[in-house]
Parts: sequence; C-alpha cells; structure tokens
Amino acid sequence: MTTAAPLTRIPEDTGAALSAQTTIVGELAFTTAIPVDASGDVTGDIESQSRRVLERLEAKLTAAGSGLDRIAHLTIHLCDIPTNKDAFNAVYREVMPEGTRPVRCLVGVAALARPEMLVEVTAIAAVRHQ
Repeated sequence: MTTAAPLTRIPEDTGAALSAQTTIVGELAFTTAIPVDASGDVTGDIESQSRRVLERLEAKLTAAGSGLDRIAHLTIHLCDIPTNKDAFNAVYREVMPEGTRPVRCLVGVAALARPEMLVEVTAIAAVRHQ
C-alpha cells in the first residue's frame, strides 16, 4: 500500500485571498504571486509591478523552504503583451540571472483579478531538503 505525499497549505499573508499563499506537496511548492504592496494595493507601471510580483514570489518561495533558484516552471500572465513584454523581461533578467532561469510560459490575458493588475505569476518549485 502506498501513502499519499504530505500536503501543507501556507495561508495567504493578507488574509483576504480565496486560496492558500503556497501549497507544498511532497517536495514541490506551488504558488502564485500578484503585484500587491504591503497595504494590499496595486499601483505603478509594468516595471514596478513586475519587480513587486517577483519580490513577492521570492518571499513566498523562501517561506516554503524554496527559492527563485529552485523554480522548475513559471507561468507569467501578462496583460497587453505587445506593450508590456519587454519591460517585464528586463526586470525578469535582473531578478533571474542566466543559469537560474526556469522553463517558463508567457500567457497573454485580457484582464486579471483586479483591473489595475498588469502581471501575475504562478510557480512550481522544488523544496530544499532540511
């Protein structure tokens, strides 16, 4: 008889989300980050939102015992790809140095959960062995 991998849900840090901040299944962490600031607001252009979303992603993965260097797959949901892709990619290159970049998928969307949001990312990452 096999046993199921343990599953841990880390609550969203704002307390207002409809899902867990991060879910860990076995040795994988699944998480999504949106570009909210400390007060829960979304402000700024695509460059500032890209930087904020990747900072939040890093914080969530660190809390889960992982990190940006452990991401296996990243999905980027981006509004208005022709206008925003280059600015997102410039920030991405700064935050994710060559050699640490995961497989990624860029998806163009008409809108995200909040009208002021321009980007959202979802990651699957390996958890570090303790």
